[in-house]
Amino acid sequence: MTTDTAQKIQEYLIIHKQVTPKQLSEYLCISRQALFKHLPKLLEEGKIGKIGKPPVVYYFIKDQTVSEITNFKKQVESQIVEKNYLIVTPTGEKLPGMKGFKYWCEKNKLPLTKTIAEYEKTFQKYAKYKKVGLIDGTYKLKHSFDKVYVDKIFYLDFYSVERFGKTKLGWMFLYAKQSQNKILIKEICESIQSKINGLLIKYNIDIVCFVPPTVKREIQLMAEIEKNLNIHLPIINLQKIKTDLIVPQKTLSKIEDRIENARQTIMVNDARSYNNILIIDDAIGSGATINETAKKIREKKIAKNKIYGLAITGSFKGFEIISEV
Repeated sequence: MTTDTAQKIQEYLIIHKQVTPKQLSEYLCISRQALFKHLPKLLEEGKIGKIGKPPVVYYFIKDQTVSEITNFKKQVESQIVEKNYLIVTPTGEKLPGMKGFKYWCEKNKLPLTKTIAEYEKTFQKYAKYKKVGLIDGTYKLKHSFDKVYVDKIFYLDFYSVERFGKTKLGWMFLYAKQSQNKILIKEICESIQSKINGLLIKYNIDIVCFVPPTVKREIQLMAEIEKNLNIHLPIINLQKIKTDLIVPQKTLSKIEDRIENARQTIMVNDARSYNNILIIDDAIGSGATINETAKKIREKKIAKNKIYGLAITGSFKGFEIISEV
């Protein structure tokens, strides 16, 4: 009877695509309690998918590729892939490690074993740019601007790498910002906390500031990051000036326009003075925001010694414009 019911659920989903638990229980003429004896097992086996949160939840038949890779029997494994890979499917499902990599290979019709080897080689190539978990972008910044006001600038990972697309942190950052998901933001903070703490200690940081957002959202990414990191240091008050028309940095394709945008809209509202300052932003595209903020901090003589910049993600090819985020 159980097998028969499970089969009927799958057949109904194949025909009707996306259905609610209510529709399923009415079709099967069984109670919701009886229905939910079958759904968890089908989900676990990868035969069906689920989207949404109560009270609005839909079930659907998973794409054949997802079902196949979930039950992939060939034991091809990689610790590098397992630890560092992540992909988010078009339906919003987070697939980490080998599970996600197999899905990506199947979707792009790529040989798994060969592609794993290529990913590992690419990962190791980019890992060389990291020292103690930080990527130093100072050289590229100095070759992008006539005058640089930060002593060093770092980011925690590249936003994307070659044909493999977004990094694990890149995916998490993109969807944390777009979906305003507090759980995902907390997950990001937990993964970067130790690296930031190490930077604070190494460079004797005694005050920090968080770059304020341009676009108004119900849940602001940087505000949540500030709260979750819970850095026990004073914070410089940065303010974003409201204009008649809001122009996010990501909409500006020229570095000159980004510099002007940052110069005119970010204000430093602080009169204190400290030795070493850390400016934290969500992403480094052109580098204009952090550089212009550092300039204003120096003009107000808040920094006695050095100013450092830090972003969650940055680009590899110089300071190209990252427009997705």
